[in-house]
Amino acid sequence: MFDISVLWKAPEVNPINRKARTIPGLNPVNVYGRVFFFSWFGFMIAFWSWYAFPPLLYETIAKDLGLSQADVANSNIVSLTATLLIRLVAGPSCDRFGPRLTFAGCLLAGAIPTALAGAVYNVQGLLALRFFVGILGGSFVPCQVWSTGFFDKNVVGTANALTGGFGNAGGGITYFLMPAIFDSLVADRGLTAHVAWRVTFIVPFICIVTTAVGMLILCPDTPTGKWSERHLAVQQNLATHGISGAVVDVPGELTDQATAGTNSPNGSGSGSDEKKLGFEAVEPKQIGGFAHEAPLGEQAMLDTARGEVVVKPSFREALPVVFSAQTLVLAGGYFCSFGGELAINSILGAYYVKNFPTLQQRGSGNWAAMFGLLNVVFRPLGGVFSDLVYPRFGVWGKKALIHFVGLMTGVFLIAIGLTDPMDQNTMFGLVAGMAFFLESGNGANFGLVPHVHPHANGIVSGCTGATGNLGGIVFAIIFRYNHKDYAQVFWIIGVMTIAINLSLCWIRPVPKAQIGGR
Repeated sequence: MFDISVLWKAPEVNPINRKARTIPGLNPVNVYGRVFFFSWFGFMIAFWSWYAFPPLLYETIAKDLGLSQADVANSNIVSLTATLLIRLVAGPSCDRFGPRLTFAGCLLAGAIPTALAGAVYNVQGLLALRFFVGILGGSFVPCQVWSTGFFDKNVVGTANALTGGFGNAGGGITYFLMPAIFDSLVADRGLTAHVAWRVTFIVPFICIVTTAVGMLILCPDTPTGKWSERHLAVQQNLATHGISGAVVDVPGELTDQATAGTNSPNGSGSGSDEKKLGFEAVEPKQIGGFAHEAPLGEQAMLDTARGEVVVKPSFREALPVVFSAQTLVLAGGYFCSFGGELAINSILGAYYVKNFPTLQQRGSGNWAAMFGLLNVVFRPLGGVFSDLVYPRFGVWGKKALIHFVGLMTGVFLIAIGLTDPMDQNTMFGLVAGMAFFLESGNGANFGLVPHVHPHANGIVSGCTGATGNLGGIVFAIIFRYNHKDYAQVFWIIGVMTIAINLSLCWIRPVPKAQIGGR
Protein backbone atom coordinates (compact mmCIF):
# COMPACT_ATOMS: atom_id res chain seq x y z
CA MET A 1 0.00 0.00 0.00
CA PHE A 2 1.24 3.47 -0.90
CA ASP A 3 2.54 5.47 2.07
CA ILE A 4 1.72 9.12 1.35
CA SER A 5 4.34 10.30 3.85
CA VAL A 6 7.11 9.38 1.40
CA LEU A 7 6.15 12.54 -0.50
CA TRP A 8 7.71 14.71 2.21
CA LYS A 9 9.88 12.62 4.53
CA ALA A 10 13.60 12.04 3.98
CA PRO A 11 13.99 9.06 1.62
CA GLU A 12 15.76 5.77 2.18
CA VAL A 13 18.90 5.71 0.01
CA ASN A 14 21.14 3.24 -1.78
CA PRO A 15 24.22 2.84 0.46
CA ILE A 16 26.70 3.01 -2.44
CA ASN A 17 25.53 5.68 -4.88
CA ARG A 18 23.22 7.41 -2.32
CA LYS A 19 20.31 7.46 -4.77
CA ALA A 20 16.87 7.86 -3.18
CA ARG A 21 14.43 4.96 -3.18
CA THR A 22 11.39 7.21 -2.78
CA ILE A 23 10.52 10.64 -4.23
CA PRO A 24 10.03 13.42 -1.64
CA GLY A 25 8.42 15.66 -4.22
CA LEU A 26 6.66 17.86 -1.64
CA ASN A 27 9.80 18.56 0.39
CA PRO A 28 12.03 21.11 -1.37
CA VAL A 29 14.12 21.44 1.80
CA ASN A 30 15.39 17.88 1.34
CA VAL A 31 18.13 17.71 -1.30
CA TYR A 32 16.30 14.99 -3.27
CA GLY A 33 13.07 16.98 -3.24
CA ARG A 34 14.94 20.12 -4.25
CA VAL A 35 16.66 18.48 -7.22
CA PHE A 36 13.36 16.88 -8.22
CA PHE A 37 11.72 20.33 -8.21
CA PHE A 38 14.41 22.06 -10.24
CA SER A 39 14.52 19.15 -12.72
CA TRP A 40 10.86 19.42 -13.68
CA PHE A 41 10.45 23.18 -13.17
CA GLY A 42 13.58 24.01 -15.16
CA PHE A 43 12.42 21.88 -18.08
CA MET A 44 8.88 23.27 -17.86
CA ILE A 45 10.15 26.85 -18.10
CA ALA A 46 12.42 25.83 -20.99
CA PHE A 47 9.57 24.08 -22.81
CA TRP A 48 7.29 27.08 -22.32
CA SER A 49 9.80 29.42 -23.93
CA TRP A 50 10.81 26.88 -26.60
CA TYR A 51 7.17 26.67 -27.70
CA ALA A 52 6.29 30.30 -27.00
CA PHE A 53 5.99 31.10 -30.72
CA PRO A 54 3.25 28.69 -31.95
CA PRO A 55 0.36 30.17 -29.86
CA LEU A 56 0.93 33.59 -31.48
CA LEU A 57 2.57 32.49 -34.71
CA TYR A 58 -0.32 31.50 -36.96
CA GLU A 59 -2.24 34.75 -36.64
CA THR A 60 -0.53 37.62 -34.79
CA ILE A 61 3.11 37.09 -35.77
CA ALA A 62 2.33 35.77 -39.25
CA LYS A 63 0.29 38.88 -40.05
CA ASP A 64 2.87 41.24 -38.56
CA LEU A 65 5.79 39.73 -40.48
CA GLY A 66 3.86 38.78 -43.62
CA LEU A 67 4.56 35.06 -43.29
CA SER A 68 3.23 32.38 -45.61
CA GLN A 69 2.06 28.93 -44.47
CA ALA A 70 5.41 27.55 -45.68
CA ASP A 71 7.34 30.15 -43.67
CA VAL A 72 5.51 29.15 -40.49
CA ALA A 73 6.16 25.45 -41.12
CA ASN A 74 9.83 26.10 -41.88
CA SER A 75 10.26 27.98 -38.60
CA ASN A 76 8.85 24.98 -36.70
CA ILE A 77 11.29 22.65 -38.46
CA VAL A 78 14.26 24.94 -37.78
CA SER A 79 13.42 25.05 -34.08
CA LEU A 80 13.33 21.25 -33.86
CA THR A 81 16.57 20.92 -35.83
CA ALA A 82 18.45 23.08 -33.35
CA THR A 83 17.15 21.04 -30.43
CA LEU A 84 18.21 17.80 -32.09
CA LEU A 85 21.79 19.06 -32.40
CA ILE A 86 21.87 20.37 -28.82
CA ARG A 87 20.55 17.09 -27.42
CA LEU A 88 23.28 15.15 -29.18
CA VAL A 89 25.87 17.40 -27.55
CA ALA A 90 24.10 17.57 -24.18
CA GLY A 91 24.34 13.82 -23.59
CA PRO A 92 28.16 13.53 -23.62
CA SER A 93 28.33 16.91 -21.85
CA CYS A 94 26.31 15.46 -18.97
CA ASP A 95 28.70 12.51 -18.70
CA ARG A 96 31.74 14.79 -18.73
CA PHE A 97 30.68 17.92 -16.83
CA GLY A 98 27.59 16.73 -14.99
CA PRO A 99 23.89 17.34 -15.69
CA ARG A 100 23.47 20.34 -13.38
CA LEU A 101 26.00 22.52 -15.22
CA THR A 102 24.75 21.28 -18.60
CA PHE A 103 21.15 22.05 -17.60
CA ALA A 104 21.95 25.59 -16.43
CA GLY A 105 24.08 26.17 -19.54
CA CYS A 106 21.20 25.21 -21.85
CA LEU A 107 18.82 27.53 -20.00
CA LEU A 108 21.12 30.54 -19.98
CA ALA A 109 22.16 30.06 -23.62
CA GLY A 110 18.50 29.80 -24.68
CA ALA A 111 17.46 32.80 -22.60
CA ILE A 112 19.48 35.20 -24.74
CA PRO A 113 17.63 34.63 -28.05
CA THR A 114 14.33 34.55 -26.13
CA ALA A 115 14.95 38.13 -24.97
CA LEU A 116 15.87 39.12 -28.53
CA ALA A 117 12.50 38.12 -30.01
CA GLY A 118 11.65 41.80 -30.31
CA ALA A 119 14.44 42.26 -32.84
CA VAL A 120 12.69 40.09 -35.47
CA TYR A 121 11.20 41.95 -38.42
CA ASN A 122 11.29 39.45 -41.30
CA VAL A 123 11.15 35.76 -42.03
CA GLN A 124 14.94 35.39 -42.07
CA GLY A 125 15.18 36.88 -38.61
CA LEU A 126 12.42 34.58 -37.37
CA LEU A 127 14.20 31.47 -38.68
CA ALA A 128 17.49 32.51 -37.10
CA LEU A 129 15.88 33.36 -33.77
CA ARG A 130 13.83 30.15 -33.54
CA PHE A 131 16.95 28.14 -34.30
CA PHE A 132 18.77 29.57 -31.29
CA VAL A 133 15.69 29.45 -29.05
CA GLY A 134 15.70 25.72 -29.90
CA ILE A 135 18.68 25.41 -27.54
CA LEU A 136 16.13 25.34 -24.72
CA GLY A 137 14.70 22.07 -25.98
CA GLY A 138 18.05 20.43 -25.30
CA SER A 139 17.50 20.93 -21.56
CA PHE A 140 15.41 17.75 -21.53
CA VAL A 141 18.55 15.58 -21.59
CA PRO A 142 20.21 17.01 -18.44
CA CYS A 143 16.76 17.05 -16.80
CA GLN A 144 16.50 13.27 -17.21
CA VAL A 145 20.17 12.52 -16.45
CA TRP A 146 20.03 14.62 -13.28
CA SER A 147 16.85 12.84 -12.16
CA THR A 148 18.40 9.44 -12.93
CA GLY A 149 21.43 10.38 -10.83
CA PHE A 150 19.32 11.06 -7.72
CA PHE A 151 16.73 8.25 -7.80
CA ASP A 152 17.35 4.51 -7.63
CA LYS A 153 16.16 1.81 -10.05
CA ASN A 154 12.96 1.00 -8.14
CA VAL A 155 11.55 4.54 -8.65
CA VAL A 156 13.63 6.03 -11.46
CA GLY A 157 10.93 5.37 -14.05
CA THR A 158 8.41 7.33 -12.00
CA ALA A 159 10.93 10.09 -11.21
CA ASN A 160 11.92 10.55 -14.84
CA ALA A 161 8.31 10.44 -16.00
CA LEU A 162 7.24 13.03 -13.42
CA THR A 163 10.07 15.44 -14.23
CA GLY A 164 9.55 14.94 -17.96
CA GLY A 165 5.76 15.07 -17.72
CA PHE A 166 5.60 18.18 -15.58
CA GLY A 167 8.22 19.72 -17.84
CA ASN A 168 6.38 18.82 -21.04
CA ALA A 169 3.34 20.55 -19.60
CA GLY A 170 5.16 23.75 -20.53
CA GLY A 171 4.03 22.99 -24.08
CA GLY A 172 0.46 23.34 -22.88
CA ILE A 173 1.02 26.20 -20.47
CA THR A 174 2.47 28.30 -23.26
CA TYR A 175 -0.86 28.14 -25.12
CA PHE A 176 -2.52 29.72 -22.07
CA LEU A 177 0.17 32.16 -21.00
CA MET A 178 1.42 33.66 -24.25
CA PRO A 179 -2.02 34.69 -25.62
CA ALA A 180 -3.06 35.86 -22.13
CA ILE A 181 0.07 38.03 -21.72
CA PHE A 182 -0.33 39.35 -25.26
CA ASP A 183 -4.03 40.21 -24.76
CA SER A 184 -3.22 41.91 -21.45
CA LEU A 185 -0.56 44.08 -23.05
CA VAL A 186 -2.95 45.10 -25.82
CA ALA A 187 -6.07 45.63 -23.69
CA ASP A 188 -4.62 46.92 -20.42
CA ARG A 189 -1.38 48.58 -21.51
CA GLY A 190 -2.59 49.95 -24.83
CA LEU A 191 0.26 48.42 -26.87
CA THR A 192 -0.23 47.68 -30.54
CA ALA A 193 -0.09 44.03 -31.66
CA HIS A 194 3.18 44.87 -33.45
CA VAL A 195 4.82 45.78 -30.12
CA ALA A 196 2.88 43.57 -27.72
CA TRP A 197 3.97 40.19 -29.08
CA ARG A 198 7.61 41.27 -28.84
CA VAL A 199 7.27 42.42 -25.22
CA THR A 200 5.53 39.16 -24.34
CA PHE A 201 8.80 37.21 -24.69
CA ILE A 202 10.48 39.16 -21.86
CA VAL A 203 8.37 37.21 -19.34
CA PRO A 204 9.81 33.74 -20.13
CA PHE A 205 13.30 35.27 -20.34
CA ILE A 206 13.09 36.45 -16.72
CA CYS A 207 11.77 33.07 -15.55
CA ILE A 208 14.53 31.15 -17.36
CA VAL A 209 17.37 33.18 -15.89
CA THR A 210 15.94 33.02 -12.37
CA THR A 211 15.54 29.24 -12.56
CA ALA A 212 19.05 28.66 -13.92
CA VAL A 213 20.64 30.76 -11.20
CA GLY A 214 18.55 28.95 -8.58
CA MET A 215 19.68 25.48 -9.60
CA LEU A 216 23.33 26.58 -9.66
CA ILE A 217 23.16 28.05 -6.16
CA LEU A 218 20.81 25.64 -4.39
CA CYS A 219 21.49 22.17 -5.85
CA PRO A 220 24.43 19.70 -5.94
CA ASP A 221 25.72 17.76 -8.92
CA THR A 222 25.14 14.31 -7.41
CA PRO A 223 23.84 12.84 -4.13
CA THR A 224 27.48 12.38 -3.09
CA GLY A 225 28.63 15.91 -3.94
CA LYS A 226 30.76 17.17 -6.82
CA TRP A 227 30.51 15.50 -10.21
CA SER A 228 34.30 15.18 -10.46
CA GLU A 229 34.41 13.23 -7.18
CA ARG A 230 31.60 10.74 -7.83
CA HIS A 231 33.95 7.73 -8.20
CA LEU A 232 35.81 8.61 -5.01
CA ALA A 233 32.50 8.85 -3.17
CA VAL A 234 31.57 5.35 -4.31
CA GLN A 235 34.95 4.06 -3.14
CA GLN A 236 34.47 5.71 0.24
CA ASN A 237 30.97 4.27 0.63
CA LEU A 238 32.22 0.79 -0.20
CA ALA A 239 34.98 1.11 2.38
CA THR A 240 32.48 2.33 4.96
CA HIS A 241 30.56 -0.89 4.46
CA GLY A 242 33.60 -3.09 4.83
CA ILE A 243 34.48 -3.60 1.15
CA SER A 244 37.98 -2.63 0.03
CA GLY A 245 38.97 -1.63 -3.48
CA ALA A 246 39.87 1.29 -5.71
CA VAL A 247 37.73 3.33 -8.01
CA VAL A 248 39.63 5.51 -10.46
CA ASP A 249 37.98 8.45 -12.22
CA VAL A 250 39.03 7.69 -15.80
CA PRO A 251 37.11 7.41 -19.07
CA GLY A 252 36.71 3.61 -18.92
CA GLU A 253 35.07 1.47 -21.60
CA LEU A 254 31.45 1.81 -22.61
CA THR A 255 30.83 -1.41 -24.49
CA ASP A 256 29.31 -3.55 -21.73
CA GLN A 257 31.09 -6.67 -22.97
CA ALA A 258 31.85 -8.79 -19.92
CA THR A 259 34.90 -10.98 -20.20
CA ALA A 260 35.73 -13.86 -17.89
CA GLY A 261 38.44 -13.13 -15.40
CA THR A 262 38.22 -9.36 -15.42
CA ASN A 263 36.89 -6.91 -12.92
CA SER A 264 36.72 -3.99 -15.30
CA PRO A 265 34.01 -1.54 -14.25
CA ASN A 266 32.06 -2.11 -17.40
CA GLY A 267 33.23 -5.57 -18.26
CA SER A 268 35.42 -4.42 -21.09
CA GLY A 269 38.13 -7.02 -20.59
CA SER A 270 40.83 -4.39 -20.50
CA GLY A 271 43.99 -5.39 -18.69
CA SER A 272 44.72 -1.88 -17.49
CA ASP A 273 44.73 -1.52 -13.72
CA GLU A 274 43.41 2.01 -14.15
CA LYS A 275 40.18 0.70 -15.66
CA LYS A 276 39.50 -1.94 -13.04
CA LEU A 277 37.55 -1.90 -9.85
CA GLY A 278 39.66 -4.30 -7.83
CA PHE A 279 36.82 -5.74 -5.78
CA GLU A 280 36.12 -9.34 -4.87
CA ALA A 281 32.67 -10.07 -3.44
CA VAL A 282 32.66 -12.11 -0.27
CA GLU A 283 29.67 -14.06 0.95
CA PRO A 284 26.72 -11.67 0.59
CA LYS A 285 25.27 -10.23 3.76
CA GLN A 286 22.65 -7.59 4.45
CA ILE A 287 23.99 -4.22 5.48
CA GLY A 288 21.51 -1.61 6.53
CA GLY A 289 22.73 -0.14 9.78
CA PHE A 290 23.20 3.43 8.56
CA ALA A 291 20.52 6.10 8.82
CA HIS A 292 18.05 6.07 5.91
CA GLU A 293 20.05 3.40 4.04
CA ALA A 294 18.31 0.59 2.21
CA PRO A 295 19.54 -2.93 3.09
CA LEU A 296 21.74 -4.15 0.24
CA GLY A 297 23.94 -7.23 -0.16
CA GLU A 298 27.64 -6.89 -0.95
CA GLN A 299 27.27 -8.33 -4.45
CA ALA A 300 24.54 -5.78 -5.20
CA MET A 301 26.85 -3.04 -3.92
CA LEU A 302 29.64 -4.26 -6.19
CA ASP A 303 27.35 -4.40 -9.22
CA THR A 304 26.27 -0.83 -8.50
CA ALA A 305 29.89 0.34 -8.25
CA ARG A 306 31.07 -1.63 -11.29
CA GLY A 307 28.25 -0.93 -13.72
CA GLU A 308 26.21 2.06 -12.66
CA VAL A 309 28.69 4.86 -12.04
CA VAL A 310 28.75 7.21 -15.03
CA VAL A 311 32.19 7.43 -16.70
CA LYS A 312 33.70 10.07 -18.95
CA PRO A 313 33.33 8.94 -22.56
CA SER A 314 35.77 9.28 -25.40
CA PHE A 315 34.42 9.43 -28.94
CA ARG A 316 35.68 5.94 -29.74
CA GLU A 317 34.12 4.50 -26.61
CA ALA A 318 30.79 6.27 -27.17
CA LEU A 319 30.17 4.86 -30.65
CA PRO A 320 29.31 1.27 -29.56
CA VAL A 321 26.75 2.70 -27.13
CA VAL A 322 25.22 5.03 -29.71
CA PHE A 323 24.84 2.26 -32.30
CA SER A 324 23.83 -0.60 -30.01
CA ALA A 325 20.53 -2.36 -30.71
CA GLN A 326 19.25 -1.41 -27.26
CA THR A 327 19.83 2.30 -27.86
CA LEU A 328 18.05 1.86 -31.21
CA VAL A 329 14.97 0.50 -29.43
CA LEU A 330 14.80 3.51 -27.12
CA ALA A 331 15.45 5.90 -29.99
CA GLY A 332 12.79 4.29 -32.19
CA GLY A 333 10.15 4.42 -29.49
CA TYR A 334 10.90 8.05 -28.67
CA PHE A 335 11.05 8.97 -32.36
CA CYS A 336 7.38 8.03 -32.54
CA SER A 337 6.09 9.25 -29.18
CA PHE A 338 7.92 12.50 -28.51
CA GLY A 339 8.39 13.22 -32.21
CA GLY A 340 4.66 12.91 -32.71
CA GLU A 341 3.99 15.11 -29.70
CA LEU A 342 6.28 17.89 -30.94
CA ALA A 343 4.85 17.95 -34.46
CA ILE A 344 1.23 17.74 -33.32
CA ASN A 345 1.76 20.40 -30.65
CA SER A 346 2.93 22.80 -33.36
CA ILE A 347 -0.16 22.45 -35.58
CA LEU A 348 -2.97 21.41 -33.24
CA GLY A 349 -4.26 24.95 -32.72
CA ALA A 350 -4.35 25.51 -36.48
CA TYR A 351 -6.10 22.15 -37.00
CA TYR A 352 -8.80 23.14 -34.51
CA VAL A 353 -9.31 26.51 -36.21
CA LYS A 354 -9.63 24.76 -39.59
CA ASN A 355 -12.32 22.33 -38.39
CA PHE A 356 -13.96 24.70 -35.87
CA PRO A 357 -13.52 28.32 -37.12
CA THR A 358 -15.66 29.79 -34.32
CA LEU A 359 -12.96 28.94 -31.75
CA GLN A 360 -10.61 31.65 -33.12
CA GLN A 361 -7.00 32.09 -31.90
CA ARG A 362 -7.58 32.09 -28.14
CA GLY A 363 -10.24 29.37 -28.08
CA SER A 364 -8.28 27.02 -30.30
CA GLY A 365 -5.15 27.78 -28.28
CA ASN A 366 -6.89 26.85 -25.03
CA TRP A 367 -8.05 23.51 -26.42
CA ALA A 368 -4.64 22.84 -27.98
CA ALA A 369 -3.09 23.61 -24.58
CA MET A 370 -4.94 20.66 -23.10
CA PHE A 371 -2.87 18.29 -25.24
CA GLY A 372 0.33 19.54 -23.63
CA LEU A 373 -1.14 19.86 -20.13
CA LEU A 374 -2.23 16.22 -20.14
CA ASN A 375 1.49 15.46 -19.80
CA VAL A 376 1.13 16.31 -16.11
CA VAL A 377 -0.88 13.10 -15.68
CA PHE A 378 -0.25 10.86 -18.67
CA ARG A 379 3.55 10.95 -18.93
CA PRO A 380 4.00 10.16 -15.21
CA LEU A 381 1.53 7.28 -15.60
CA GLY A 382 3.87 5.75 -18.18
CA GLY A 383 6.71 5.87 -15.66
CA VAL A 384 4.53 4.55 -12.83
CA PHE A 385 3.35 1.61 -14.96
CA SER A 386 6.97 0.98 -15.92
CA ASP A 387 8.02 0.76 -12.27
CA LEU A 388 5.00 -1.41 -11.43
CA VAL A 389 5.82 -4.07 -14.04
CA TYR A 390 9.54 -4.03 -13.19
CA PRO A 391 9.45 -6.14 -9.96
CA ARG A 392 7.44 -8.91 -11.67
CA PHE A 393 8.67 -8.87 -15.27
CA GLY A 394 12.01 -7.05 -15.06
CA VAL A 395 13.36 -5.00 -17.96
CA TRP A 396 11.40 -7.11 -20.48
CA GLY A 397 8.19 -5.85 -18.87
CA LYS A 398 9.34 -2.25 -19.23
CA LYS A 399 10.17 -2.81 -22.88
CA ALA A 400 6.85 -4.54 -23.63
CA LEU A 401 5.02 -1.56 -22.13
CA ILE A 402 6.79 0.80 -24.56
CA HIS A 403 5.63 -1.20 -27.57
CA PHE A 404 2.07 -1.65 -26.27
CA VAL A 405 1.45 2.07 -25.78
CA GLY A 406 3.20 2.74 -29.10
CA LEU A 407 0.82 0.45 -30.98
CA MET A 408 -2.22 1.97 -29.27
CA THR A 409 -0.95 5.46 -30.13
CA GLY A 410 -0.83 4.43 -33.78
CA VAL A 411 -4.41 3.16 -33.63
CA PHE A 412 -5.72 6.48 -32.26
CA LEU A 413 -3.71 8.53 -34.77
CA ILE A 414 -5.15 6.50 -37.64
CA ALA A 415 -8.66 6.92 -36.21
CA ILE A 416 -8.28 10.72 -36.07
CA GLY A 417 -6.83 10.83 -39.57
CA LEU A 418 -9.49 8.69 -41.22
CA THR A 419 -12.48 10.33 -39.52
CA ASP A 420 -11.22 13.96 -39.54
CA PRO A 421 -13.89 14.84 -36.91
CA MET A 422 -16.04 17.89 -37.49
CA ASP A 423 -17.74 17.42 -34.12
CA GLN A 424 -15.85 18.98 -31.21
CA ASN A 425 -16.68 16.25 -28.70
CA THR A 426 -15.44 13.55 -31.07
CA MET A 427 -12.29 15.45 -31.95
CA PHE A 428 -11.33 16.34 -28.39
CA GLY A 429 -12.14 12.83 -27.16
CA LEU A 430 -9.98 11.13 -29.78
CA VAL A 431 -7.11 13.57 -29.18
CA ALA A 432 -7.30 12.92 -25.42
CA GLY A 433 -7.23 9.13 -26.03
CA MET A 434 -4.27 9.51 -28.36
CA ALA A 435 -2.52 11.76 -25.82
CA PHE A 436 -2.94 9.12 -23.10
CA PHE A 437 -0.98 6.48 -25.00
CA LEU A 438 1.45 8.83 -26.76
CA GLU A 439 2.47 10.73 -23.61
CA SER A 440 2.50 7.56 -21.49
CA GLY A 441 4.91 6.22 -24.11
CA ASN A 442 7.29 9.09 -23.38
CA GLY A 443 7.28 8.19 -19.68
CA ALA A 444 7.61 4.46 -20.31
CA ASN A 445 10.56 5.04 -22.64
CA PHE A 446 12.58 6.95 -20.06
CA GLY A 447 11.60 4.35 -17.48
CA LEU A 448 13.81 1.92 -19.43
CA VAL A 449 16.60 4.37 -20.35
CA PRO A 450 18.41 4.17 -16.95
CA HIS A 451 18.75 0.37 -17.34
CA VAL A 452 20.49 0.52 -20.75
CA HIS A 453 24.27 1.15 -20.58
CA PRO A 454 23.83 2.84 -17.15
CA HIS A 455 27.49 3.93 -17.00
CA ALA A 456 26.85 5.95 -20.20
CA ASN A 457 23.47 7.32 -19.18
CA GLY A 458 24.13 10.77 -20.64
CA ILE A 459 24.94 9.35 -24.06
CA VAL A 460 21.88 7.07 -24.08
CA SER A 461 19.62 9.88 -22.84
CA GLY A 462 21.06 12.29 -25.40
CA CYS A 463 20.63 9.90 -28.32
CA THR A 464 17.10 9.00 -27.26
CA GLY A 465 16.09 12.61 -26.72
CA ALA A 466 17.68 13.74 -29.99
CA THR A 467 15.89 11.02 -31.93
CA GLY A 468 12.62 12.27 -30.46
CA ASN A 469 13.42 15.62 -32.03
CA LEU A 470 14.33 13.90 -35.29
CA GLY A 471 10.86 12.38 -35.26
CA GLY A 472 9.42 15.84 -34.69
CA ILE A 473 11.36 17.15 -37.70
CA VAL A 474 10.29 14.28 -39.96
CA PHE A 475 6.64 14.62 -38.96
CA ALA A 476 6.80 18.42 -39.23
CA ILE A 477 8.13 18.08 -42.79
CA ILE A 478 5.22 15.77 -43.62
CA PHE A 479 2.82 18.37 -42.21
CA ARG A 480 4.60 21.08 -44.19
CA TYR A 481 4.15 19.37 -47.57
CA ASN A 482 0.55 18.38 -46.90
CA HIS A 483 -0.30 22.02 -46.21
CA LYS A 484 -3.63 22.10 -44.30
CA ASP A 485 -4.58 18.46 -44.84
CA TYR A 486 -3.81 17.72 -41.20
CA ALA A 487 -5.98 14.60 -41.03
CA GLN A 488 -3.96 12.83 -43.70
CA VAL A 489 -0.73 13.43 -41.78
CA PHE A 490 -2.28 12.03 -38.61
CA TRP A 491 -2.91 8.65 -40.18
CA ILE A 492 0.50 8.65 -41.88
CA ILE A 493 2.16 9.18 -38.47
CA GLY A 494 -0.05 6.41 -37.04
CA VAL A 495 1.05 3.90 -39.65
CA MET A 496 4.73 4.81 -39.13
CA THR A 497 4.35 4.47 -35.35
CA ILE A 498 2.87 0.98 -35.60
CA ALA A 499 5.47 -0.17 -38.14
CA ILE A 500 8.46 1.09 -36.12
CA ASN A 501 7.26 -0.49 -32.87
CA LEU A 502 6.61 -3.86 -34.51
CA SER A 503 10.05 -3.83 -36.15
CA LEU A 504 11.84 -3.28 -32.81
CA CYS A 505 9.83 -5.47 -30.45
CA TRP A 506 12.11 -8.55 -30.79
CA ILE A 507 15.34 -6.87 -29.56
CA ARG A 508 16.59 -7.57 -26.03
CA PRO A 509 15.98 -4.66 -23.61
CA VAL A 510 19.59 -4.67 -22.29
CA PRO A 511 22.80 -6.22 -23.65
CA LYS A 512 23.14 -9.86 -22.58
CA ALA A 513 26.50 -9.39 -20.82
CA GLN A 514 25.76 -5.98 -19.29
CA ILE A 515 26.83 -5.44 -15.68
CA GLY A 516 24.35 -3.43 -13.61
CA GLY A 517 21.12 -1.80 -14.64
CA ARG A 518 19.01 -4.95 -14.37
